[in-house]
Amino acid sequence: MRKYGFIDAIRAFSAAGKPIFGTCAGLIVLAKSIEGLDEPHLGLMDITVARNAFGRQRESFETDLPVKGIEEPIRAVFIRAPLIRSVASDVDVLSTYHDEIVTARQGHLLAASYHPELTDDYQLHQYFVDMVTSSLK
Repeated sequence: MRKYGFIDAIRAFSAAGKPIFGTCAGLIVLAKSIEGLDEPHLGLMDITVARNAFGRQRESFETDLPVKGIEEPIRAVFIRAPLIRSVASDVDVLSTYHDEIVTARQGHLLAASYHPELTDDYQLHQYFVDMVTSSLK
């Protein structure tokens, strides 16, 4: 993003209220605060994250995860996943795994610690599509 000058364009997209969905590393890119780093990437979502919080590659796992606003649990794939350590008061925690925050939403921003795109379960993608549809009204 820095190398090709995308940061300002993405921040402007977000400032216009356009929905953005960050999964795994994308969650880190959205965060206002990253443990161990002095400066965030985009700094859009008022969350603090920890990188690789679930361990190394060999600790990767899949689970069925209840998510607020989605009727059935979704299939979530965690691969060296980050973790949301804390959220601002206007951030809605959508799901936790063992009492740790793994899915959150702040207005037009959606973030997940895991990879929903690696399964045949499209419920979280539909949730995001519904966010996009609502933003067009």
